[in-house]
Amino acid sequence: MQSALNLPTPPPELIELSHTLGERIVEWIGQHGPMPFDRYMYMCLYEPGLGYYVNGLHKFGADGDFITAPEQGDLFAQALARQVDLLSPLWGDDWTLLELGAGSGVLAKDLLAHLERPPQRYEILEPSAQLRQVQATTLKESPHGHRVRWLDQPPEKPFSGVIIANEVIDALPVKRFRWMGDRMEELAVTVKDDRLQWTTTTPDARLTEAVEALAGDLSDPWPVGFESELCVDLAPWLSTVTSSLSHGLCLFVDYGYSRQSYYHPERLEGTLVCHYRHRAHFDPFVWPGLTDLSAFVDFDLLAKAGTDLGLKVAGFTTQAEFVLASGVHETVLAEPDEYRRLKLLSELKRLTLPGEMGEKFKLMALGRGQLPPMSDFFGSMDQ
Repeated sequence: MQSALNLPTPPPELIELSHTLGERIVEWIGQHGPMPFDRYMYMCLYEPGLGYYVNGLHKFGADGDFITAPEQGDLFAQALARQVDLLSPLWGDDWTLLELGAGSGVLAKDLLAHLERPPQRYEILEPSAQLRQVQATTLKESPHGHRVRWLDQPPEKPFSGVIIANEVIDALPVKRFRWMGDRMEELAVTVKDDRLQWTTTTPDARLTEAVEALAGDLSDPWPVGFESELCVDLAPWLSTVTSSLSHGLCLFVDYGYSRQSYYHPERLEGTLVCHYRHRAHFDPFVWPGLTDLSAFVDFDLLAKAGTDLGLKVAGFTTQAEFVLASGVHETVLAEPDEYRRLKLLSELKRLTLPGEMGEKFKLMALGRGQLPPMSDFFGSMDQ
């Protein structure tokens, strides 16, 4: 399952795990033919006991494969807490914060520490038993830890409050396609020369309809051979995780683009990216189960899925603008201890500079029910 990429070789026990997952994938292909990429991505990330997010390996921070905004420090959590504190009086005292995929649990810990009005319930929708243990350890010392509970599925009982999803949508499986001018091919996975490789198949009606609608919505036509991806299951996923929110806000934080930029003709190979030990590469067949696979978010698709469900787009901005609008930089500048101030300034730069996370990451707010204007945090709605 290796390639010519210059990546560190895993220890023997992890090589065995990856080979076991690879054998399952090869077996499926032997029985059914070429595997649609969304199924391959699902198996690589979520196959029970073997997938990247469920195999118990540490993913986050300096010793993992990537560092998320909450892992940088608590400034990002402070910015989110200030936005939520402005809205939570609308929901009374009995409100809920639902976090989707809480990673290491550090965002939950820091939000509970900085919210002036902490929620009555902090619920974490987390499918991985191993990550639940990591999160529980992170939250063990929190004075608000008694408010936290873990869910196997979204709450059935209607609630008021906020849903937060930080770097969740990018891990939803995507289909990949190639535009051939007069037709469209689906990119799938096959086995050749004892290796997993790309192949093409005839797309089903669902993918064909979605891509044709997408192409018709763009300003510039795609050249022949243009490749990209599409999350065809985004709308049903959003419906599932937001159906019980009766009044409140959904905050989605992820790297992504508006549709015109995402599917620009010059972006010839899409946005699929792989992360392994803090190295980004573009071969999804290297070390399955040990490598994170993700695709950038089409925020126009997210907005449409939300409005189709009766949610209102309440805000959309870059991470840099959101963090700076929150005023946390003033807290940094007012820090009296020079060493801590320099450390916080470094964190602030990573969160806001264009060459770091500031422009690549976006925040979209989808609301249900009456909400006050959020221009202080989200700026113009025309971004």
